[in-house]
Amino acid sequence: MMATPKPGPVQIASRNPIPLSTSQESQVRELYYKRVRGYCGDEIRDFASCALNRTISATWACRQQRLAMNNCMIAHASQQEQDAAREEWFATRDERRKEREAKEARRKEQEKFHRAWWGMPPLPGDEEAPDVTEGKR
Repeated sequence: MMATPKPGPVQIASRNPIPLSTSQESQVRELYYKRVRGYCGDEIRDFASCALNRTISATWACRQQRLAMNNCMIAHASQQEQDAAREEWFATRDERRKEREAKEARRKEQEKFHRAWWGMPPLPGDEEAPDVTEGKR
């Protein structure tokens, strides 16, 4: 007799089936949380102002604000929001790549300046070192 597999949680098919790495999924998740928090900003602010300077008493003193905040976040935490966050991540991918390239170019320029300043030989493949003698005393 064959055992029947136990039914697992129902997975809703995403419109974005492209698999991402763990770090990329983390970035998408952060966008998703940011979007949901953006929708519920007023409720979060109300709860935070109520819970300010409270410890355990915040549990019952701020119950209405907490329930309102949780209901708002549950209402906006959907597969459609996850898909929208993923689409936003893909849309800004080129922008992030350009930022990384610019940051790397700045780092290389600073390293060349540093090597020239301290009189170190340039790295193989580097062009001439910048003239930094005019700033020295």
